[in-house]
Amino acid sequence: METRDCLATETRCAAAGALAPLLWERGLTAALPADRRSGLKTAVGYLTGHRDYLRYDHALEQGWPIATGIVEGTARHLVGDRLEITGARWGLAGAEAILRLRAVISNGDLGRYWAYHLDREHHRVHQARHRDEYALTV
Repeated sequence: METRDCLATETRCAAAGALAPLLWERGLTAALPADRRSGLKTAVGYLTGHRDYLRYDHALEQGWPIATGIVEGTARHLVGDRLEITGARWGLAGAEAILRLRAVISNGDLGRYWAYHLDREHHRVHQARHRDEYALTV
């Protein structure tokens, strides 16, 4: 099979989430040694088990982006730029809080979030604290 045809077949199979059988067939055809076949078996098992999540053809039809670059860029923007500052030490709770806040800011939701936060804080400080001290009357 010509390289271009081979690549086209693999691309179509990958887009349809059907790359695992093709890889297994090629691995058996190539007569891989047993030590390399176990790695192929692991990869095929993973691809088969996650087939429903690997339907790139469907994602493309829906207009959804397919690129790890988007995910990696977001991770770098939200996580790396803030948490990987030299000398910074983060506990799990603090890191999670700052990442949530950075996500809210990046999504343009800070104004709505802040109004919600102030409302919840007012409730916590003023209403929830004294709720048992007042009797409701009609």
